[in-house]
Parts: sequence; structure tokens; C-alpha cells
Amino acid sequence: MLCAVPALRALRRGEPNARITLVGLPWARAFASRFSEYIDDFIAFPGAPGLVEQPEPDAAHADAFRETFRSRAFDLAIQLHGSGEYANAVVASFGAARTAGFVPPDGRATPLDHAIPWPDDKPEIERYLQLMRSLGYDDWGDYLEFPLGGLDYATWQVLSDKHGLKAGRYAVVHPGARMPSRRWPVERFAAVARWLADHGLRIVLTGTHAEADLADAFESRLERPCIDLCGGTPLGTLAVLIGRARLLLCNDTGVSHVAAAVGTPSIVVACGSDAARWAPLDRERHRVLAIYPACRPCMYDTCPYEHVCATALGVDDVIGRVDELLGREVRHVG
Repeated sequence: MLCAVPALRALRRGEPNARITLVGLPWARAFASRFSEYIDDFIAFPGAPGLVEQPEPDAAHADAFRETFRSRAFDLAIQLHGSGEYANAVVASFGAARTAGFVPPDGRATPLDHAIPWPDDKPEIERYLQLMRSLGYDDWGDYLEFPLGGLDYATWQVLSDKHGLKAGRYAVVHPGARMPSRRWPVERFAAVARWLADHGLRIVLTGTHAEADLADAFESRLERPCIDLCGGTPLGTLAVLIGRARLLLCNDTGVSHVAAAVGTPSIVVACGSDAARWAPLDRERHRVLAIYPACRPCMYDTCPYEHVCATALGVDDVIGRVDELLGREVRHVG
């Protein structure tokens, strides 16, 4: 969702008096609340055929959603969920006066009132900004944001006091990713973290409750002290934690966008993913390591081809980028 923020910013600047409603999966309600400068309302999306992120709803839930949406009589519905192969049909069913979005290269999608070709060769942020420009909305930069509130800072302070964390004196290591094929080997994360620890930085481990086994594997290989916060940081607290860190080391996953939004330098080891689409745009502050075998981007949960996109990236390759990045001091720690 963070990659859509520049487009939402352009829309709000272009329509300052409009009431903007975000339609998204239930977890996105918190996102909408955090970005209240750009989003006024939120409607939870129950799912639809072809959209793997959410199981298809039963008829009653689908009908209730459509009625809720149609009762709002929206002037414009904008599709910001991929090429349009599946999502255009969903947006077209909303009953808005006008619809806008993308059309995939093969043209096989429900027509919208305004559609541009899906720009398959551009980063995600630029794709949505291109759509906004085609609608007549000037963009106001491609930078990311992550608004923080009092509760975020208060929770961070509790963690800081408990563990003695000082801004700029620790590195956040996030070795997890939803799909195993997107993960650099955990023992290699541990080796780089060991180098960081030996060069004066405390190691803070983050992740989800579901990644407890991965966290245990990391700690057993680290052989250095580690602050394990897996499952213990709500998103806002995680953003403050990353924002006060000297460095983030991670896979090509959501936390890399958080680092981009709060301005913390990062090392992103991109395995399997479409790094050109998803990796942070600022390649000075955020160093992305990736190789591109013919099978990439990969949609397998577990790689059937010896995971060469991960194993070909060595520990020394990553340490070299870390050393280079830390030496540049590209971010003021305040």
C-alpha cells in the first residue's frame, strides 16, 4: 500500500475538496486511518474471483458490499490494483459515474471509461503516478511517507527504555518474507549481522510471530547479543524503530518501503522478486543486491531451481555494500 501513497497525494492535491474513499482488504483500515490527510473513508473489500489476496465471499457478503458502494454514488472509481486483468471488473461493478485504471498488454480486461496501457517496465510508484497524470493530476513527488503519532512514539520509548536503545547505535535485521523463495538464507543474514555487531552496532531482530522459528535460527547462528522483537512491534512502532536505526538489513519485502518512508539507509537483498518493480527508488540511500536468472521474477513459494537468485549472493557481497553505505553517512540521525 505504501507504493500507492504518491498517487494518493497527487489525487488529494488535485481534488482538495473531494471525499476520497479507499477500498481495500480489512487490514488496510489502519493504513487509511494513518493517511487521513489523503483518505477520508474506508470500505472493506470482501474479495472477488481471481484476486488471490482474499477468498471469494459468499453471495450475501458480496451483495452487501456492492450495495454499500453503490449507495455512495461515487463520481470516480480508480483502479490501483495491478494491470486490470481481474481488478477492472471489480471497479466497473461499483457503479461510479466514471472509472479509471489500466489495461493489460493483451487487452483482456473489463473496459473502463479511462484506461492507460499497463506500464510493465516501470516501478510500482511510477505506474500509479502515470495514471494520475493521465487523469490531469500533477504529481507532487515520488517520495514515500509514513505518518507517525503519539502512540507510535510512546511505544517506541517503552522499547527503548527496556532495551537501552539509542538512535543511530543499532541495526535492524529483518530476515523474513512471506514466501520462502523471497528469503536470503538466514545463516547469511546472521553472518552480516555478526559483522555489524563487531563494528559497534547493536542488533535488533524484527519479524512476525509466525517467523519465530526463523528468529531462533538467526539467533543461534549470530553468536552475538541480539534484541529479539519478533512479533512485538506494531507497524507504527516498527516504523519509529527503523527510523531511529543506523541501518536496515532485509529482503525485498514491506519493511524496505518503511525504511524508504522514514529515511533510514537500507540494504535490500532481493531474491526472486521483481526488484525493478518493488525495490526502493533511491539507490544511493537504499542499496539493492539482486541477480536475474531467467526464471525471475518467481511466483513459487519455494524455489524448485536451487534458489540460485539467493545463493549466488554471498555474505561478502552484502558486507561490501553495508560498509560502503555506512561510510557515506547519507542520513542525519536525530
